Amino acid sequence: MEDLIQTNYALDTFYFLMMGVLVMFMAPGFAMLEAGMVRAKNTSEILTKNVALFAIACIMYLLCGYAIMYPGAGEGNWIPILGILIGEENTTEAVLGSSGDTYYSTRSDYFFQVVFVATAMSIVSGAVAERMKLWAFLAFAVVMTGFIYPVQGFWKWGGGALDVAGFQDFAGSGVVHLCGATAALAGVLLLGARKGKYGEDGSINAIPGANIPLATLGMFILWFGWFGFNGGSELKLSDVGEANAVAQVFVNTNIAACGGLVAALITARLMFGKADLTMALNGALAGLVSITAEPLAGSAELSMFIGAVGGVLVVFSIIALDKIRIDDPVGAISVHGAAGVWGLMAVGISQGDFFGLLGAQLFGIVVIFAWTFGASLVVWYLLKLAMGIRISSEEEYEGADLSECGVEAYPEFAKMS
Repeated sequence: MEDLIQTNYALDTFYFLMMGVLVMFMAPGFAMLEAGMVRAKNTSEILTKNVALFAIACIMYLLCGYAIMYPGAGEGNWIPILGILIGEENTTEAVLGSSGDTYYSTRSDYFFQVVFVATAMSIVSGAVAERMKLWAFLAFAVVMTGFIYPVQGFWKWGGGALDVAGFQDFAGSGVVHLCGATAALAGVLLLGARKGKYGEDGSINAIPGANIPLATLGMFILWFGWFGFNGGSELKLSDVGEANAVAQVFVNTNIAACGGLVAALITARLMFGKADLTMALNGALAGLVSITAEPLAGSAELSMFIGAVGGVLVVFSIIALDKIRIDDPVGAISVHGAAGVWGLMAVGISQGDFFGLLGAQLFGIVVIFAWTFGASLVVWYLLKLAMGIRISSEEEYEGADLSECGVEAYPEFAKMS
């Protein structure tokens, strides 16, 4: 029996780590998607944000975020127990003494959770692209990954008030995606739109990205990484039931993305008369966000429907935000916010108890939005007062690559020595 417990512990820890690696691969997915969707003159700057935010997220979550989110006490509380670092590793005696209830390493848990934190912060970088100061963004990343995200994460996944209230969120449609989108919305509202995006006559001017093939690659990388995002959230693999559950999660995750992409493509064709690739890309991602709250309970057919609704919703959300002059260059607020809300509401459909779960799901949505928006708005505003959050009009015209990084991603001319 002891040998079996140790073997299962090793297998589940390895599975957890490999799923974390898949989720980490979403970081280059976000980087490529965003680099493709911005103009050439802002490419190096958006890539700098993406690589730096990942490092900051890992550091802050190590120093305090993990201890805030998983204090090991405070069940049902709103205020987490503040702590630092990630604690001691499980001993062999503790694992054997738990009779299999302790089934993965504490370090593997930290690694798996920290790549989720980075994902939430990556959502913000795309929405504020092309006009935000690099160092203001990185300063916000410190607070977001070390405090704002872990607090609302504790409320659900750390056994806090939302968990006790019955709020359901399997892999993070709310905890990760709605949180990231809400923080982005707060920043965008203070930041304002890019120059030339909206005309004085009410017109909306398209600002195409520089590299659509790169954006497409980024979407596929995110799709690939999402199997770790949702599959790893099953937490273990070491028996028949869990193995079957992981397989179901993989199938549902994949088919939801397919449903979202096709639905968004058809919707764009009906609305614009063209097969808009950018809407198709965002449709796939919206399908993935939509199924993330419950990728296990429903059938593949239902998951495809949930993803398809997300794909349609994201097209209308992007159009609606433009009409009220909220400038989101990559559609991140719509993909992760609008589809995140839908995914949380769809949990009741997947579990066959929509009205029974309606109150808890609405409560969780409101709480995550209110906390993240309020805390983020305060931090963004303080940064605006302290150092400014927007580059100058001249710097925006020349491109953030030159003003913020000094390195152009696509130099037009190479000087010969």
